[in-house]
Formats: sequence, structure tokens, C-alpha cells
Amino acid sequence: MAEVQMARARLAALHGIATAYSPAPGRSVGVPEDTVIAVLAALGVDASTPGSVREALAAREDAARRRLLPATVVLRAGRGALPALPPGTEMCVETENGDVVVLDPAAGAAAGAAGGALPLGTHLLRAHAPDGRSAAAPLIVAPDRLPAPPRPGHGFLVQLYSLLSARSWGMGDLGDLAALAEWSGRTFGTDFVQVNPLHAAVPGAGGAPTDPSPYRPSSRRFPDPVHLRVEDVPEFGLLTGERRERAGRLLGRAAALRAAVLHKGELIDRDAVWEVKRRALELVHAVPLGPARQAAYEAFRAEQGSALDDHSTWCALAEVHGPDWRAWPAGLRDPRSAGTARARADLAARIGFHSRLAWLTDEQLAAAQRTARAAGMRIGLVHDLAVGVHPSGADTWAQQDAFAAGMSVGAPPDAFSPRGQDWGLPPWRPDALEASGYRPYRELLRGLLRHAGGLRIDHVMGLFRLWWVPEGAEPTQGAYVRYDPEAMLGVLALEAHRAGAAVVGEDLGTVEPGVREALAERGVLGTSVLWFERDYAAGEAAPLQPGQWRAGCLATATTHDLPSTAARLTGDHVALRHRLGLLTRPLDEERQEDAREVGEWLELFRRLGLLPEGPCDEETAVLAVHRYLLLTPARLVGVWLPDAVGDRRPQNLPGTWDQYPNWRLPVAGPDGRPLSLEELTASPRLRALMARVAAGRGAGPPEGP
Repeated sequence: MAEVQMARARLAALHGIATAYSPAPGRSVGVPEDTVIAVLAALGVDASTPGSVREALAAREDAARRRLLPATVVLRAGRGALPALPPGTEMCVETENGDVVVLDPAAGAAAGAAGGALPLGTHLLRAHAPDGRSAAAPLIVAPDRLPAPPRPGHGFLVQLYSLLSARSWGMGDLGDLAALAEWSGRTFGTDFVQVNPLHAAVPGAGGAPTDPSPYRPSSRRFPDPVHLRVEDVPEFGLLTGERRERAGRLLGRAAALRAAVLHKGELIDRDAVWEVKRRALELVHAVPLGPARQAAYEAFRAEQGSALDDHSTWCALAEVHGPDWRAWPAGLRDPRSAGTARARADLAARIGFHSRLAWLTDEQLAAAQRTARAAGMRIGLVHDLAVGVHPSGADTWAQQDAFAAGMSVGAPPDAFSPRGQDWGLPPWRPDALEASGYRPYRELLRGLLRHAGGLRIDHVMGLFRLWWVPEGAEPTQGAYVRYDPEAMLGVLALEAHRAGAAVVGEDLGTVEPGVREALAERGVLGTSVLWFERDYAAGEAAPLQPGQWRAGCLATATTHDLPSTAARLTGDHVALRHRLGLLTRPLDEERQEDAREVGEWLELFRRLGLLPEGPCDEETAVLAVHRYLLLTPARLVGVWLPDAVGDRRPQNLPGTWDQYPNWRLPVAGPDGRPLSLEELTASPRLRALMARVAAGRGAGPPEGP
């Protein structure tokens, strides 16, 4: 038995599966054998019996001996080294531009020789060995570092749906985003606006509402057209006759949805918004495109290729058969089947509609980024990349070979989640990514960076390893599966370089040793949240002095998953969790601990001259928090937009589902009254805070574009 376990552990290690993990320094927990077997099975390896383990090991080792080239080769420009090959092997590279570069394997073995001789890009490496073996593999040549922000900058963090203007149709849209970017750039010299993931959502089924979370999307590759500002679509203005009258009635319904949120205090109803927008966009879709617009649309379709066709086909099929492709008729579950081909023909009109929506959304994203840059922003829009996708959505249907069936991403038990976490997101297979030259990952990044000056990567530690939980198992019964960080960071560096975009990694929580250092070495900024920045090496874990913060980070007071700063300062977040039954200790004990932690920060602010002695009001304390952030060497400082007006409610309260209106709240003032974009921009409190932040960054209103 011990021999089989050792062989299975070796097989797991060869596939990047850890058979133990460390929840705390000096402590190791073994992964159950059943989990190891299940994870190997998800990677196409049978390890269920002693015989199958031996056969799988032998096959793996034999393949390694016969292999001439790795599945994908990744080099850093100026310092990459070619794989070690038999003497006399001939090698050449067919570059993505069509050139052929002949390489000397002996010279290439020296660090930097190959990487310096090749242009940046994704190429094809060919090798011919003297023994007759031949091989070809994708070759990715990446920059050594990612682009850095052009200067120390500041900007807003906002959940777009929560930002409603007088023109919104019940939730924030891309027109509102452009307006916020233009106003803040011209008024306060802001450098960026970071938004939540705008990925396409999985629609609700059987009358159930759409999951409002932007972090469990149908597709990360394409944005959701619910963010469109319909009136800004050129064809909307060309509606005539009966269609124009119907559009007018829809505008009235949109106004009612907007009023329900801003004036009646109702929650954002994404499904109601989409129903109205969909009907309006169907009217718009019936308007023929002019020659120039048609040419632009066809160019977009050609550029996006089969990925767009698959996404639009899933959307059309979901309208007929429901949003879970795993429950569709068998012939439709395979995007390449004859049944799906027939369905594509039958549903051509709806597929065309969804393709057109993708193009229109892309156009408005481009317009928002142009507006931001024209307002003087050095970065502009910073998009957010969710850690995964919904198991029944468009991406998993179109790229089934790339995802590990029967697995879900999560987190192991820790001090904050003793039962672990299961996020319900199927992981990418690292072997499939490597075999494809990381194409799904490359295309994902390229799509997100089309119209962005920056990218935030949620749970950036996932570029190194992810906690896989077998279907039906508890989150505690998972295992870490490793990805190739050199390849994942290399592809990221290449695509960010091409887009001229900075990258921020969300590296909060449990982080494997060496990960933050590796990210910093490649130029990926981290995320530093004030309340967590303490000297944990010291016994009392005192708040860090501002000079002790790392420079390579986005410094913030809070995030969408944490209490607002006003709630933190007043203790409202403790009261909220108590009302919802989420506290793990008695209320008084929680309040005392919270007051102590906040008091330590306020005392530090007083010592630094950021607060007067004695009691102070909440607005003054919020200002002191941000003045402190400006004293740190952080490359970027982000202001959570609700903080600027004293909103006390979190946008998302982890650990809740229907107990709290996650992802459905508009930005509001201290009294909970929703504030429109127009009211936000006129708010004396917001203007005072942002004027101080701008002055602290040495940024005033720009003189021009």
C-alpha cells in the first residue's frame, strides 16, 4: 500500500498536484487519496488502481524520454534559454510576422541568446534531431517586465452597476463610466477608473433571477451588453414610425426603473433592465447599418473569429434551451457537432443579433477609454478579470477541452474560513493550456486589454496555483494544482506590453511564499488595503508606518468585499454582521476588538499630524485615511467611490446570499439615500476629499488632452 501511495504521489507531482498543503507555518496537512485520484482523473489520468498508477507513470516517463520539445516554450526577451536538445539538432523559428530565424541550439543554451535574437510575440519553434525526430511547438517571447504606470497616480474604484445617472436605464452603464472618467480626469487630474468585471453574465432560468455577481460570469472573453447605453447606439436615432413609438415607450419604462432606484430606494434589478434594453436593441438591430458601419462590424467579426461565433451561438441556444448547456439535448452539448451546426443555421438571425451586441459593447468600451484619455488620464479604464467562469456558461461550452470537468476552484481552510471555500468555478487545465500554446489565456487577455490602460486580476495567486475541489466534496477535501508561472506571467507581460497597460494583482489573503516577490519582479503591482497593513513580524502587529509600505502596489482603504471606510470607522459593519447572524464571537467582544483596531490607526494618524487631538467626526477621519495613503510610496492610490460620500453599506458581504442585497446597491450617502452621478459630482464632501487627494499627488486639472 505504501508503495502504491508513493507511486501515486509521484504521478501527482508530475502533473503539478500537491499531495499536502500548509495552512500555517510549520504545519502540513495531507490531501486525501480520493482527492488525488479525482484530480488526476480530471487531467485525463487513471490512478484508481495500483495497475493503472504503474501504467500512467510508465506512459508519462516514456513520453518525457521521447519528447524533443516541450508543448510550449516561453522565453524572456534578453534572458531566455532554449530547451536542452541533442547535439546536432537543427532549429528555426517561424515568427508571427512570417519571418524565419535559424537558431544555434548550442548558442541558445546560453542565457539570453535565444530571447535576444527573436522579436516579442507568439511564434512557432521547429526542431529536427539527428535521430530523425521532429517537433514543433509554440514559442512565446515575452518582455522581462510589464509596463509600469507612467507616474504615481490616483483614481476611483467603482462598481459600474451602482453608478446611475439621470440617463441610466436602472443601473450604471458605459455612458456613465465615460462621464465619470471625463469629469474626474478634468476636475481632479485622476489617472484611472477601476471597475468591476464587465463580463457577460449567465441569464436566469425558469423565472429565477440572474446571478448579479460579476465574479461568476458566463464568459470572461466578451462583455455583457447590459452595460450598453442604448441611446448612444447610432442606429437608435434612425428609428422611425412604429419602431420609434415603441422605443419611446421603452424609454418611459427605463425612466421608471431609474426612478425606482434613485428616488424610491429600490434595489437594482438587472433582469428588468436587461428586458427593457433587449427589446430596444432588437428594434435597433432591425435598422440596416450604413456602409461604413457595416464595414466596421465585419472587421470586428473577422478579428474575433470563431470565439465570437461560439459565444453568440451559446447565447442563442440558451434562449431556446436554457442557460445550462450541460442540460441541453445531447447533440448540442458539443459546439463542433453536426447538431450544433444545424442549430447555427436555424438560429442565424439570433446569433447575428448577439454578435452585433458584442460589437456595440466593444464600441462603447472603446469610446469610454478614448474619453478617459482625452480627459488627461494617463491610464484610463482599469478592467477586472474574474478568477473563473460559471460551469454552465458560454466559455465552458466553447472550450470544454480547456476546463477540468468535475472540479471547482476554491480555497483551503484558513483562519478566516475554517471550512474552506468552494467558488463554483471550473479551473483551466494547465496541461491543456500548455498544449494550446496558452491560446485561451492569450485571447482572454487580449480581449480585456483592447480598450483599457490597466487590468486588475482577481486572486492573482491563481497564476501560480489553484485549489481544486472535486464535485460533491467539501472544500476541505481539495488539492492545490500548479500552473507554470513563467508561462502565465510571460503571456501576461506580452499582452500587457502590446496594450501598453499596467497590471494590478489582487494578492490579499493567504499567499504562497515567493509569489509576491515573483509578481513584483515582473512588474505586477500588488493590492494593499490599509486595515491589513500591519507589522505582523512584530509581536503586537502594530499598524505600519507609511514609509514601510511597498511601492509596487495599488493602495486603498477598502474593496468591494470589505466594509466601507465610514462603516469601519463607526463600527456599523459589526452591527450589520450581528443582525445577519454572521459573527463568530459575542457582539461585545467583536465591538471591543474592532474599536481597538480602529483606535490604533486613529492614534497613528494623530501622531502623523493627520488628525487633531481628541474626538473627530467621521468625515474628518475618512479624509485622514486617504491623507495617510498619500504618504505611502504606493505607485497608485485608489479611492473607493462610495467612501467619498460616506456610504456605509458594503457592495458585497461574503458569506451571504439572499440575506443581503449583494451587487444590487446604488452608491448612497451616509443616510442610505441613493445618489445619482450628477449628485456625486456636486457633492461638497466628495470634492473636498478628491481635491486633497489630487493635491497630495501633485495633480491638478489637466490643461488639455
